[in-house]
Amino acid sequence: MTPHDHQRLHGIAVSPGVAVGPLVVVAPAPVAPPDEPAPTDVAASLAQVRQVLQEVAEQLLARAHEAGPQARTILETDAMMARDPGLAQAIEEQLTQGKGPATAVTEAIAGYSATFETLGGYMAERVTDLLDIRDRVVARLLGLPSPGVPTLTTGSILAAHDLAPAETATLTRETCLGIIVEAGGPTSHTAIVAAGMGIPAIVQVAGVLSVPSGTPVAMDGGTGEVTINPSIEAQTQLNQRAGRREAALASAIGPGATSDAHPVALLANIGTLDDAHHAAASSAEGVGLFRTEFLFLGRDTMPSLEEQTQTYTEVFSLFSSRRVVVRTLDAGADKPLKFADLGPEENPALGRRGIRLGMARPELLNVQLAALASAQQITGVDLRVMAPMIATESEAQWFATHTRSAGLTQVGVMIEIPAAAVRSHHILPHVDFASLGTNDLAQYTMGADRMQGELADLLDPLEPALLDVVALACEGGQTTGKPIGVCGEAGGNPLSALVLVGLGVSSLSMAPTRLPAVRYALSLHTLEQCQQLAKVAREASSAHEARTAVLELVDPALRDVI
Repeated sequence: MTPHDHQRLHGIAVSPGVAVGPLVVVAPAPVAPPDEPAPTDVAASLAQVRQVLQEVAEQLLARAHEAGPQARTILETDAMMARDPGLAQAIEEQLTQGKGPATAVTEAIAGYSATFETLGGYMAERVTDLLDIRDRVVARLLGLPSPGVPTLTTGSILAAHDLAPAETATLTRETCLGIIVEAGGPTSHTAIVAAGMGIPAIVQVAGVLSVPSGTPVAMDGGTGEVTINPSIEAQTQLNQRAGRREAALASAIGPGATSDAHPVALLANIGTLDDAHHAAASSAEGVGLFRTEFLFLGRDTMPSLEEQTQTYTEVFSLFSSRRVVVRTLDAGADKPLKFADLGPEENPALGRRGIRLGMARPELLNVQLAALASAQQITGVDLRVMAPMIATESEAQWFATHTRSAGLTQVGVMIEIPAAAVRSHHILPHVDFASLGTNDLAQYTMGADRMQGELADLLDPLEPALLDVVALACEGGQTTGKPIGVCGEAGGNPLSALVLVGLGVSSLSMAPTRLPAVRYALSLHTLEQCQQLAKVAREASSAHEARTAVLELVDPALRDVI
């Protein structure tokens, strides 16, 4: 018996499924030596660093070509960051101050990371990518192998502090049976990529890196439990459960509905053309969230009307009669655009982003709306267009007027700010539908950055305070007769999906790989049972208590597979 035999670790379940296999611990990246000497020739050192940055960018692009749709765009953006002239300039400043090359890179990227964290949102999510670039550059400068996930030749379970896009880009379900990380949160990159690939994953697992590589591990991505050196009996039980889960989910087919035939549309979230192709081939009833930022970010000029029309037409043509819900450009202070700079802000994370940018730069929105209208005319798709970051009735009214003037008839708003939920009965009369962005809604409700892994427990989709805010939005929908959907991560969790339907949500949008589990969960419960689950969850004093209460009431068949 080893000290770890049958030891159990616990974390936050972010991608369901079970796995048993040997653990592969991702080694920590090399760091700059504390006594690294100052460069004798700053120009020569800068030239060396520039060359290494270029090599890392090329390496990232090569991985992008091998990557699936979820990681390709991120890797291409990472390559652009490695080639950023501003980063090279920051490194040159460190070299001029007498820092050695590896130290200069480390210090410069630390400054960039701090800025990104301050910006929040999309930019904060890029910090992991920046640190990955740092580690790859430092390793090359020190003449060491590139850090990251080793080549997997047999089915293994990965353990790491966290995983950057470049590390997950080439993973496959055949060799990566599961992912366990010490950091991360429910909406972290690792969680989203794992869910998109259908790989079981658990985040915030303290102590997993102390387990030696090669140790047999069993993990349950539905409960967040990890067992070290599991017994043969425990492994057998997990494998049997995996078989039952696969059979159960395969039996869930057709449109989403409760067991008493109450319809709940099950839709896909997409953010790139590749995502659209993947979603179109899935069982999704359409698209509940089409993020359009990929067309705008990292550019010096705004994409033209013709370019946008072509892209939207390609996406819409994949879905025929199925609905496609488009979110207009969600950029601004936290996703800065070179061609729409509104100047510095004291708190960019709460600044002029989303609809606020659209109102300040209406030409951006007008061109996008015109392109969407043209693409709809070409394809005849069931198009619905919604605005992000709506906070007030006047914003909703302004957006609805602009959108309908462009010839688009189905107009909606994102409810991701508590103010919009509280005032939904005033906002909804101006539009045709709303979609709850539960990721941002949770962080604004709880005052907890969704990229701060240590605060992940406050962002649980079954947090009673969040459910109360969702309930307010749904009450506004019921009063006005306007449908309310969900396009955040909460919609892809079987338990929270049932609760959301009980609160009055009529559609759920998620990563396509999550659709079968949610469809199966709905098929086991009536609408009245969902309403009872919502009631007990809201009456709980914590997310943990809510989950326990919900689990006690759900059909036992669901407990066996989530």
